Formats: sequence, structure tokens, C-alpha cells
Amino acid sequence: MKALGIEFAPLNVPLRRRLQTLSIGFTTSLMTVLPMSSWLIMFCLILFSPFWLLAVLYLIWIWVFDKEVCEKGGRRIEWVRRWKIWKYSKEYFPINIIKDSKKVELDRKRNYLFCSFPHGLVATGAGIAFGNSHSTFQELFPEHTPHILTLRQNFLMPIFREYLLSVGACAASAKSINFLMSKPEGGNVALLVVGGAAESFYCKPGQYHLVLKNRKGFVKLALKNGSPLVPVFSFGETDIYDQVSNPEGSLLRRYQEWVKKITGIVPIIPLGRGFFQYSFGLLPQRKPINVIVGTPIDVEKVEDPTQEQIDSLHATFIKHLTDLFEEHKHKYLEKPEETFLVID
Repeated sequence: MKALGIEFAPLNVPLRRRLQTLSIGFTTSLMTVLPMSSWLIMFCLILFSPFWLLAVLYLIWIWVFDKEVCEKGGRRIEWVRRWKIWKYSKEYFPINIIKDSKKVELDRKRNYLFCSFPHGLVATGAGIAFGNSHSTFQELFPEHTPHILTLRQNFLMPIFREYLLSVGACAASAKSINFLMSKPEGGNVALLVVGGAAESFYCKPGQYHLVLKNRKGFVKLALKNGSPLVPVFSFGETDIYDQVSNPEGSLLRRYQEWVKKITGIVPIIPLGRGFFQYSFGLLPQRKPINVIVGTPIDVEKVEDPTQEQIDSLHATFIKHLTDLFEEHKHKYLEKPEETFLVID
């Protein structure tokens, strides 16, 4: 139904779909509103509540005594990962994890570095696919535990850090990755969204523009730990949001780049939908996201890898990622013949 140019949701939407929309609204708020409101909550607790001392002690604890937990495997809470809200959020799109082929098997005695593309605006597909117990990850890889990697500075934010830790997130730092990849008995999967915030600049429906050519740190860490690299591609990730136009050189783009340089976060203005209408809002569009897990690239351990070894493995990884995209785009994209992978 349309009115004044706005497409409204019908009144007879099934309850389950309403629950899915409510759930994705909650999870979207966790990643967008909670980081900013965390500081406001702490400010109010310290200045206007009788719990000011507890709030101050909490800040001291997270910044002095607990600041390293995000680089030592995190502190997941399975009860949180089992919340039904993640199940409804997964169904909203829906989001599916799919093996590239039957060859995609993980050795339970080894640790793996999953390298996910594209980032999109907030890495929704990878976040929901690997960040809760309602995805099919444990069915596909029952011997391994997933750890989503995100910016180290996110774990300095009060309250928000507790959410990240509870769902199994760790810092996307060399120290953190080395810790996860050095587990003697194996069984860890670290999920790194390699393109990071820089890739969100290029997030547009139907476009797959990756930031990868000069990102080789993950390759060096894989070599130093002897950890296989696994290309992961989320088809549909860039379709769930559009964004306000920000071409290079524009005032908005310069502002976004300035904020990114200071905070590591890009203040994107998303164009999505609302709870009761489909024309505008902060909720993602209902578009399927298919997360394809590629065949692991075996990596031999090298204590001090040379630049030549790093470049060689990096080139191999790009080839595997490109092949993965080309092999599956005809199945998961609406216009595969018009869609190409751009790697910068």
C-alpha cells in the first residue's frame, strides 16, 4: 500500500514476520545506538544516581583490570548466544552459511583464520552467521568455536563491550589473532572482516568493491602461526542497505574519512527501511544473505616470513577469493552478468 510516495507494510503481516522485524531492529540498535548511548548511561549514573561509585569502579575495572580479555580469547556467554532474538534476526533476511563444496572440512587439531568479504555497512551477514548459536555453523563445523574479530577500541566502551564479549567477539589485533591461532589443541576459528570500515565507503546495492590489495597483515599472521586461510564471501551483504551519496572529494566523504582516521569508525548515513514502511529508515532491507565458506588454503608455519612469502600467499588468497565469487555469483546474485568483483 502506497501513500504520499511511501510504501507501507500491509496490516495482515504474519506474527512471525513481525517478530523478525522487531528482532532485527533490536540487533541493529545494539551495533548502532548502544555504542553511543553507553557513554550517556555511564555519565548519568555517575552524576545523577546513587550508584555513581559502582559506575566509577566498573570503569576502573574495564580499563585497568579487564582490558586484555578481548585479546585473550574473550568471554562468551552461551546463554546470550542462545537468545531467540538471534534466530528471528537470522530468519528476517534470511542468512545462510553454505560450504563451497564437500572439500570444505576443518581439521579439529588446527586453528583457522576465516577472512570475510565484503564488510558492507556493519558486516550483518558475518555477524549474525557466526555470532550466535542459532546459525548452522556448529552443524557444519562441530569441532570448532567461532570468534568474530572487531576493532580493539570497541572493547573500551562500557556496556557495549559486554555485549561484544558475550557473543564471542575478540579484538581484531595481531595479539588477539596470535592468541587464538596458537591454541595447542586447535579448534578455534577467528573470523576477520579484512576490508574493515574502509570498505563501507563502497557499500552500494549490487556492487562488490573490496579493500584488499594492500592488506597483508592477516597473511603474515597466518604464516607465523601456520593457520590455514579460509575465504568467506557474503552474497547479498551490500544489498540490505544503500547510503547517502559520498563520492571521493565531497564534503561528506572528507568528514567521514576524518572521523575514521580519529576513531577507526566510519559515520555512514544508511538508507534502509522502517518498522511499518519500506521506503526509508535504519532497518536493513529483507534481502537474502548467503555466506559461502570456501576451501581452506593450507599454510605452512614460518616463524619469520619474508615479504616474498607474504606476497605469494596474498596473491594465492586473492585468486581463491575471486574464484569463489565467480563460481557462486550466478546462483546468488540477481544480475550476475552485470556484477563484477573490484579489488583495491
